[in-house]
Amino acid sequence: MEAAHQSQSRAGRGILVRVLAVLSAALALTSGLGLRLWMLRQFFEVNGDSLIYGELAKNLMLHGRYALAGGGGELQSTLIRLPGYPLFLAGCFRVFGMENYASAAWVQIALELAGCLLLADFARRIAPPSLSSGAAHCTLWLAALCPFTAVYAAEPLTEAPTLFVLALALCSAVRFRERPGWAPALWFTFAVSYAALLRPDGTLAAVALAPALLFGLKRKEETGATSDRKLLRMAVVCLLLALTPFAAWTGRNWRVFHVFEPLAPRYANDPGQPAYPGWQRWVKSWCLDYVSTYEIYWNVPGGPLDLTKLPARTFDSPAQYAETAALASDYNQIQAFTPEIDARFDKLAKERIAAHPLRYYLWLPLGRVADMWIRPRVENLNIDLDWWVYAHHHVETRFSWYYAGLNAFYLLLALAGLCLRPRFWRPMLAYMLLRSALLTTVEAPEARYTLECFPMIFALGGVALYRFTNCVLASVLKVKASAGSA
Repeated sequence: MEAAHQSQSRAGRGILVRVLAVLSAALALTSGLGLRLWMLRQFFEVNGDSLIYGELAKNLMLHGRYALAGGGGELQSTLIRLPGYPLFLAGCFRVFGMENYASAAWVQIALELAGCLLLADFARRIAPPSLSSGAAHCTLWLAALCPFTAVYAAEPLTEAPTLFVLALALCSAVRFRERPGWAPALWFTFAVSYAALLRPDGTLAAVALAPALLFGLKRKEETGATSDRKLLRMAVVCLLLALTPFAAWTGRNWRVFHVFEPLAPRYANDPGQPAYPGWQRWVKSWCLDYVSTYEIYWNVPGGPLDLTKLPARTFDSPAQYAETAALASDYNQIQAFTPEIDARFDKLAKERIAAHPLRYYLWLPLGRVADMWIRPRVENLNIDLDWWVYAHHHVETRFSWYYAGLNAFYLLLALAGLCLRPRFWRPMLAYMLLRSALLTTVEAPEARYTLECFPMIFALGGVALYRFTNCVLASVLKVKASAGSA
């Protein structure tokens, strides 16, 4: 009788735990949806890159051409953007109406919330068995309530779909390692391929995660009854499927432009268009933070080069200042680059590099990466760029420091999660290191370039957060038990 009562009690506790788990997940998703809808209402806008992607989508639908309007209004084929996001927009326009960018934001919100669920499942599978359920819930809450990723769901840009496919890649990869099969293999292939079709740096997902799967193919104890021949067949089929869209894209670029371009040009210029290497090298010799990106790099060419907005590190001597001022004056007369002006920028850059090679090749690249990782992620908010000047705007400065603290909280949680070494920690670390290494080559930093690491940060942070709360709870219970016995 007593045994039956205990069994019923355990069953009742099990049902209660499942009900609480469902309620926790539902509340997290509802909160995440509310946050994203508020972001959509406050910060939705269509400009810059969004209009470029939208024009590519429209011309693809209306004229069957991957092209942009030229100076005379005629369509001109282009390769400055990969086709992943224009195809996504074209699908939204087809279903919801032409140029309905808001529909893309709604779809992105749904994708982001689905990505949160995928990351929760991923965290459950990589965490130690004793932490698996709690780590999944912590990951879900961290991902659903992160404002840094949520705001991009309200922007018609590549970030939100990229975050979703990265979550899908992680989840399908760990499922494949647990039980190799066609379903997780094909989902993984789709995820990493589409990540690369959205952005050229999306190829890092395959570079970092695919070797972990290939390593698993050699370990019999992890493959179970799946034969080596079947695993090899999966690998070959998935590789061919992954390469197919890029083969088509490369072939199209060769046929139209007679250039070999499997991804997209570094400086988003079509063949025959200048890339201004002297200007790029000069900017790279002093640019350190997002303020310079916004006020200088994005403004030139086409706008004035304001000497007063250049930081003091731009000039190594009074003579260099005078040379830069003369060059800026000549540029401002036409607000365009000529070969002669670009060559003068290149000469200035070479002088600065020769005088301080470590600054150019080490300190500035590391500083730009640090700026992208740790600065307050307020670039989408209505906050002045000089947020740190407390005398100008008390509220904005306090809010920016709060955002910086929240960002640090996520990063520290992820670091703690790495120290716990859950399953799949090596591929996740490899991806973040590879991405950081790639970002050292960027001239003009933007904080959004590190957002692609946040799926890993959420999962690692979820494992660490539940481990920490578990330890705190255990300590509290221990203290209470000691006090009760006393």
